[in-house]
Amino acid sequence: MRSKIRKYFDKFYRLFSNDIGIDLGTANTLVYLRGRGIVINEPSVVAVNQKTGRVVAVGTQAKEMLGRTPGHIVAVRPLVDGVISDFEVTEEMLSYLINKAQTHLKKFLRPRVVIGVPSGITSVETRAVRDAARNAGAREVHIVEEPMAATIGIRLPVREPIGNMIIDIGGGTSDIAVVSLNGIVRSKNVRIAGDKFNSDIIFYIRNEFKILIGEKTAEDLKIAACSVIEGHEPIESTVRGRDLVTGLPREVVITDSDIREAISNSVDHIIDAAREVLETTPPEVLSDVMQRGAFIVGGGALINGIPELLSEMLQFPVYVSDDPLTAVVRGTGVILEDIEAYEEVLIASDDEQLSPTS
Repeated sequence: MRSKIRKYFDKFYRLFSNDIGIDLGTANTLVYLRGRGIVINEPSVVAVNQKTGRVVAVGTQAKEMLGRTPGHIVAVRPLVDGVISDFEVTEEMLSYLINKAQTHLKKFLRPRVVIGVPSGITSVETRAVRDAARNAGAREVHIVEEPMAATIGIRLPVREPIGNMIIDIGGGTSDIAVVSLNGIVRSKNVRIAGDKFNSDIIFYIRNEFKILIGEKTAEDLKIAACSVIEGHEPIESTVRGRDLVTGLPREVVITDSDIREAISNSVDHIIDAAREVLETTPPEVLSDVMQRGAFIVGGGALINGIPELLSEMLQFPVYVSDDPLTAVVRGTGVILEDIEAYEEVLIASDDEQLSPTS
């Protein structure tokens, strides 16, 4: 009887509210709207006026302000290493994203939301995400670990007794996990990813070339010239910054070998984390992984040579998934289509509210 009532109200909510999936990333936040697909892909940046305490801009507009604002306006990233560092600003950002997503399709009731978070976060951090989403306007909040969401998003058989390995190299963290039977068998989360690569590049150029560059310049340089294996021809990119000796602007040419040396320690840490996961994985599951290979998702999957390097170091095939940047948010969308079927993969979920006015 209870299951029939639940199905009835589930159909009711599907008619009169939106279902929204969110990949709450350190660098970018993506939003999936059931029935329409991915409707928002914006940087996780918020610009705040410190005089008034009001939010000036969110997302792309706020990122354009990074390093270019007057003293009283600060562009901040409310998520550090994949978890909330500024609750109020995160709440404002989520409210903006949820409202913007729903302009595509207005409905009567508040939305049901599935949010992807890094693996291994604490119950306090999980509660912060859930509370921020509720305060931003969500009626019902479900939370899923990002490696699990990514595995679902790239359509690997997570519900079967088959081992699947996922390597998610994002902006703030890298998640390595082995998944089987709707659960994470082994996982490791390391706070080394795209943002750490940017810091490595800034530090290297400051030490080797005596030039100071900003975070955005380092990001552009990483995209243009980063390669973790040596190619047939060198990749070059021009970078402009402030000479630390004269204090004047200076321009230098950076090659892929410079970037490779700059980020080598961080890449080694990710490889070591993957080895640690494999060392503790049960033999039968490990056999599946060796046969099927591992899949890379996240922005780090776009680095030149990363699958070849990982394959060489781990000694089994490693592939870049299709559209790796959207794997997690696509996974939240699949979960939204049938939450009951994927109930086991959720970290925590609210009890369904039977009152239509909730």
